[in-house]
Amino acid sequence: MSRRESPPPPSPPPPLLGLQRGEVQCDERPEPAEPLSEAEREIIQDTWGHVYKNCEDVGVSVLIRFFVNFPSAKQYFSQFQDMEDPEEMERSSQLRHHARRVMNAINTVVENLHDPEKVSSVLALVGKAHAIKHKVEPIYFKILSGVMLEVFSEDFPEFFPAEVQVVWTKLLGAVYWHVTGAYTEVGWLQVSSSAV
Repeated sequence: MSRRESPPPPSPPPPLLGLQRGEVQCDERPEPAEPLSEAEREIIQDTWGHVYKNCEDVGVSVLIRFFVNFPSAKQYFSQFQDMEDPEEMERSSQLRHHARRVMNAINTVVENLHDPEKVSSVLALVGKAHAIKHKVEPIYFKILSGVMLEVFSEDFPEFFPAEVQVVWTKLLGAVYWHVTGAYTEVGWLQVSSSAV
């Protein structure tokens, strides 16, 4: 039996998430996080190396948990919005493709932690595309970040103890801050009814 068929009981959501399963709330743009220290950048890059070796499978696990626990997120994906069964999602080539794209975007961020301008530019592109083209409520980035950290810490417990999760929460908070900045820049108007 694979991990995706019978996931372990969920751990409490990290502070970044702050939402329980199925809850979606709109919120204001967060305060910017403190920049990562050199030691924190090294921790992220070291731990990410273990995750990225299995990037597609881990990405698929993240997206399946995201869609199972927050089914309203599926509204943005016509190719798999009607899938309910996690096994069917796992077999979906479109879901696998999107999982690779998500993981590759995180990889670009991690590889460029030493270059804040590059990180900002990459995340601005992601934010603008999701705001203008896909019209995704920005809160879903916050939710996805929490799901990612949950899956990483369950699948790689030896590399994601509590102190490492704190560092990753800081990084994912910065990612969310940059993405929401792009939403603000393009004049995003929150439509709370679509995020329920």
